[in-house]
Amino acid sequence: MSAFSLSDRRALVSGANTGIGQAIAVALAAQGARVTCAGRRACDETVAMIAARGGMGETLTLDFADPMAARDVFAGQGYSILINNAGIIRRADSLEFTEADWDAVMDVNLKALFFTTQAFAKAALDEGNTPAAVVNIASLLSFQGGIRVPSYTASKHGVAGLTKILANEWAAKGINVNAIAPGYIATNNTAALRADPARNDAIIERIPAGRWGAPEDIGGTAAFLCSPAARYIHGAVLNVDGGWLAR
Repeated sequence: MSAFSLSDRRALVSGANTGIGQAIAVALAAQGARVTCAGRRACDETVAMIAARGGMGETLTLDFADPMAARDVFAGQGYSILINNAGIIRRADSLEFTEADWDAVMDVNLKALFFTTQAFAKAALDEGNTPAAVVNIASLLSFQGGIRVPSYTASKHGVAGLTKILANEWAAKGINVNAIAPGYIATNNTAALRADPARNDAIIERIPAGRWGAPEDIGGTAAFLCSPAARYIHGAVLNVDGGWLAR
């Protein structure tokens, strides 16, 4: 069997409706995983894409505005891969930022991520579904400060920290915990930036690769981090950014 195969593995990908989450779900299925595509809305398009490529996928409605939404999802279900991709953002000057916007972002991006991962790991260890893998979707703002997104920046710094502490605690138990920090990726969320000629040109000029990333660039990286080929990678926050942070 290939060192990159995910055959006979069961995965859950949160935020799998579109963009990066959708690409990750498709990539995992292409390597043989059975993928549960979780989102606030049904992930029918993603499941159809997986089926069209001969893979196995299913949809599951979960709203991570409730940080405990996934607490009963994993027990007895045979999951050995978790991708924490669901996330939200709120924008305002730090002087004007509200408690409601702070709490909404932290609940989805950090609290839900932790308790979802906790539930996954408990089930994997109780059922012997190891080796297992967790991949968290961090951000360039896990390393940088950004502007007008204080709760998002704090949450993504927190994702990097949680990735490391969980790797410290679980590596010897057979659970790999890592994160991907995407750069500027061409998704619905960045459509406005790409449509602004000045902003688009400034971003591309900063990226050594000379282009926006594609969601598939993140999908392939996630599939690798879940595979046996990555079995000695623990606690890494891997920037997939076309060289942005190296500039």
